[in-house]
Amino acid sequence: MLNNPPKLTPELVAELNFLAHYDLDTMQEGIKVHKDADASVINAVQRLFDKKLVTLADGGYLTALGREVAEALQSTLTILTAK
Repeated sequence: MLNNPPKLTPELVAELNFLAHYDLDTMQEGIKVHKDADASVINAVQRLFDKKLVTLADGGYLTALGREVAEALQSTLTILTAK
């Protein structure tokens, strides 16, 4: 177990929320973030691009690493939201 696990900051939550919106059933669908989107979303996508999780600074497609992260995230969300 980590001594000091990372905390869920608002910035990290915004990144996770964006990744949760990808449709993992197809690799043919990307997500485009428009210039008039909320600043927190625009900034989150830029950070995901900088981390090489998405292909474009305004969204695009998941990279191979991004897909792995999105799969793990969506699985985690499915488990945590199960009744």
